[in-house]
Amino acid sequence: MRNGRTGTTIFASTLALAVVLSAGCTSSGGARTPGAAPQSQGPVAKLAITPADGTKKVAPDTGISVKVTDGKVTKLAVADSKGNAVRGAVGTDGTWRPQWALRPSTAYTVSAEATGTDGKQVTAQAKFSTLKPKRALESGMAPLNGDKVGVGMPVQLLLSRSVAAKEDRAAIERALVVKMSEPVEGAWSWVSDREVQFRPREYWPTGEKVEVVAHLAGVRAGAGVWGTKDRSLSFTVGPRHVTKVNARTHEAVVTDGDKVVKTIPVSLGKPGDDSYSGTMIAQEKAADIIMDSATTGHPGEYRIPTKWAVRMTYSGTFFHAAPWSTGAQGNSNVSHGCVNASPANARWFYEFTQRGDIIQVSGTSRKLQFGNGPTPWAKSWDDWLAGSALGKSVNGG
Repeated sequence: MRNGRTGTTIFASTLALAVVLSAGCTSSGGARTPGAAPQSQGPVAKLAITPADGTKKVAPDTGISVKVTDGKVTKLAVADSKGNAVRGAVGTDGTWRPQWALRPSTAYTVSAEATGTDGKQVTAQAKFSTLKPKRALESGMAPLNGDKVGVGMPVQLLLSRSVAAKEDRAAIERALVVKMSEPVEGAWSWVSDREVQFRPREYWPTGEKVEVVAHLAGVRAGAGVWGTKDRSLSFTVGPRHVTKVNARTHEAVVTDGDKVVKTIPVSLGKPGDDSYSGTMIAQEKAADIIMDSATTGHPGEYRIPTKWAVRMTYSGTFFHAAPWSTGAQGNSNVSHGCVNASPANARWFYEFTQRGDIIQVSGTSRKLQFGNGPTPWAKSWDDWLAGSALGKSVNGG
């Protein structure tokens, strides 16, 4: 910062300035004769705030600057129309920016103070309002707030509009915060133009408490597209349930922590309708569901009411009761791709399973495709991290 009559732009958040004065006795020089007029210490400081007072349709990601002439800025505060203070800081470019983007369609007040070279304080104030988006970016999140989930459950952020540009994806990632009771390494990764997911590097620790906040209000997500609402959720991680399904042994071995709690005879997909091999999660559960071949592109082949269904893929792979195939369960694969079990075993599995539990299938020639449901474990950690626009992991401490 430089004093003088030349205009100097200074940017600040809340700055505490200490003025150090020389003190001491002197027998000559600077003593002022009693009654004499004080000498001028310099001109009065002048402040100019950008955005200027009365400005409308300001972009929510705009920074705030204060230009001071003949002085130093000592304070800068920003508040919305309700008087709520906006937290922010000075960036490396010298511009004050809010911690999170300003909200669209909102009025703000900037209050600044400066001390002039004459030692006097001056103040200035500017009121402006942010723009109303031409196109709004809405969002949804999973799991649901308050859920207890399995150790493989990712966080899903679903967007109402496509976000393809890397810089826009990066802006969204910077607005996402993950806090954990037991900090572990994790990362966001883009599944599609409309979905970004978060997973830990390894499975979640049992008992983990997770809070996710998406500060999307005011985030630019493309030309004329702005986030309008923040979104948040909290969830806890339940016991570590891992089920290993083997198409060759025709068994599903279910573990709770390090303990095997049940071995279930199963039948998987017959040749030509092979089940998917890979690491999946329990996506959702339904006590009653109709299995319809039309949903897999083969209308009329079958339409069967089933019970105790646990979904494993978007394309229609379930672990479910199949009383018609009990003779094959444990010795051969006869299904259309699902994991068949007896009604009693399927009900036990349905009641035992949490959303987000791990289900690993092996022994088939058909590989699980990434994106066929929440499938974060279908990728290696390096491949997962490569899907982040910021290209880095986070630790939710």
